[in-house]
Amino acid sequence: MNNFTFKDNLLWRSLLIRSALVIVTVAIVVWAMPHDTANTFPVEEGKPWRYAELTAPFDFPVLKSDAAIRHERDSVLRNYEPYYNYDGTTETRMVRKFTTDYADSIPGLPLGYTSVIANRLHSLYQQGIMPSEEYEALRRDTSSMIRVVNQKQASSVSIMEVYSAKRAYEQLFADDKLAPHRPVLQRLSLNNYIVPNLSYDRTRSETSRNELIASIPLASGLVQKGERIVDRGEIVTEHTYYVIQSYLKENDRRNQDRTQSRISLLGQILYVSILMICFTLYLTLYRHDYFDKPRSLTMLYAFIVLFALLTALLVRNMFVHVYILPYAMAPIFIRVFMDSRTAFMTHVTMVLVCAIMLQHPFEFIVVQTVAGLVAINSLRELSQRSQLFRSAMIITLAAMAVNLAFDWTRTTELTMIDYSTYNYLLVCGVALLFAYPLLYVIEKAFGFTSDITLIELSNTNNPLLRRMSEVAPGTFNHSIQVANLAGEIANKIGADAQLVRTGALYHDIGKLSNPIYFTENQSGIDPHEMLTDIESAQYIISHVTEGLRMADKQNLPKVIRDFIATHHGQGKAKFFFIRYKNEHPDQPVDELLFTYPGPNPFTREQACLMMADSVEAASRSLADYTEASIRSLVERIVDTQVAEGYFRECPITFRDIQYAKTVLIEKLKTIYHTRISYPEEK
Repeated sequence: MNNFTFKDNLLWRSLLIRSALVIVTVAIVVWAMPHDTANTFPVEEGKPWRYAELTAPFDFPVLKSDAAIRHERDSVLRNYEPYYNYDGTTETRMVRKFTTDYADSIPGLPLGYTSVIANRLHSLYQQGIMPSEEYEALRRDTSSMIRVVNQKQASSVSIMEVYSAKRAYEQLFADDKLAPHRPVLQRLSLNNYIVPNLSYDRTRSETSRNELIASIPLASGLVQKGERIVDRGEIVTEHTYYVIQSYLKENDRRNQDRTQSRISLLGQILYVSILMICFTLYLTLYRHDYFDKPRSLTMLYAFIVLFALLTALLVRNMFVHVYILPYAMAPIFIRVFMDSRTAFMTHVTMVLVCAIMLQHPFEFIVVQTVAGLVAINSLRELSQRSQLFRSAMIITLAAMAVNLAFDWTRTTELTMIDYSTYNYLLVCGVALLFAYPLLYVIEKAFGFTSDITLIELSNTNNPLLRRMSEVAPGTFNHSIQVANLAGEIANKIGADAQLVRTGALYHDIGKLSNPIYFTENQSGIDPHEMLTDIESAQYIISHVTEGLRMADKQNLPKVIRDFIATHHGQGKAKFFFIRYKNEHPDQPVDELLFTYPGPNPFTREQACLMMADSVEAASRSLADYTEASIRSLVERIVDTQVAEGYFRECPITFRDIQYAKTVLIEKLKTIYHTRISYPEEK
């Protein structure tokens, strides 16, 4: 019952993880998508129409260009006359105030000048006086007219016929009778009696302006339903360009209906959900082990989401063509770090998700699918920069060839082909070259180790390996021999030879802490003679834990640290263990004191290293190197490892083990072959 409950809980947990992946991915992708059914094809005036025949699906007006509307508006607004209200009480108040202030006489002037000035003020107010700022703004255009509203009558008056307060003051002294007495009049501060009697009527003015603008027709014609707008290959003229733009605007207006938007959104959710469910089912059925590797799973879904977001960004803002995005970069990384089938399935899912955002997705799907297939087949491993350059070139040529095939099928003349698409594909090919530096980012972000990293680590000039060659030369030579043997085994059984070789070079780095305690580094002095068997065993076993500590300090990849931990598995330091048992036959033995921490190998590559390490170390103790002695040694050591269960947790077969024995025997025979004796000169 408990077992059943455990499995049931595990099933529900697995379903929840898969469901969460699908839901989160769908939510992000659909959120980024354009949520309307508007057409997103680019329209370029003077270029051939690259798409299918465009026919009007409904009646719509042909809108004028913004420049044409601005020109007509400027032309109409030349007739615009702002409204100003005439206030007759201002004149009465100001003239009465002046005559009251100077009822007797004006100092320095003869009698009667009070009435003369009052008459001149009356004339100015009858013409109209405006605020100085508004007057100056209107006077810049000498043809400007205003409409003066006096009670219920409105009349058009030129701006040159009215005054500002300053101009009215100057006009007062332009009178022939008053000009000679200007110095006396200036002391009277006559400007205090000149104030605006025309006030701007905002309501009437704005209404008049809006009516003039509204009178401008926004359309220059009408396209009826079923009328052909443009056909494939035709040059987009200026008129055709505005017709297409008018169609797009009308289509946008029609698509703003909320019901239609909701249906479109539901369609997008259903489409992306189906694709992501199918992709998740593929991983569940054929790559279920990826669900035990969260970083691997994250990378797969991250690529789909990332390229969907980038595609949505380009489609929404129309920066450049979507072909500039290096979609083939995703299958390159997945092929390098995982497998080709998963790379293809991820790429197809990603392309189909992105295609729904485009107006004409068929060409996009075919071009990008072919590019992805070429990427997967041309780059089986990435260990040299030249490989990526070659693959990028082949991918670009393949994508351009497919696009050229579409161009040839839809045009009647080669001169009508639009070559701008090929420029985008070339830029995309250059962008693929950035996969090399991005490889490091992917490794660090998702915990992978590429062949390039393994090759860099296997360089014997690496500081850690160089230190080993100087401090523990015997261990260094042993590691190189083991790397060669384990690499040959891996090649024979189809395992990752580069990984095995690199892991073998680092599997004994823990011996750098105490190199003298290991026989390959001793030169006549054996420190174990002064130690007990338990102490000696602890020194021998410690090279595993010390190796892991050094690996962490040097930031070695996890796959390399696994080789350090598993190359002895949970075996024993048998020399000291057996000697201790022989010397203490009647005492119980704590086997943990003589046991390596492990774990046992859990990959084929780790099993190859364990067999090669044990056989190479034991081969140094052979008295003679005959085929029989070498074969007996290899058979005994490997069979013992199998019998003691060291390989129970790794997917290695008996056939692989037999191949490993054969490789070890042949290689040891070559290494320890008998050399001929050179004759002495007599």
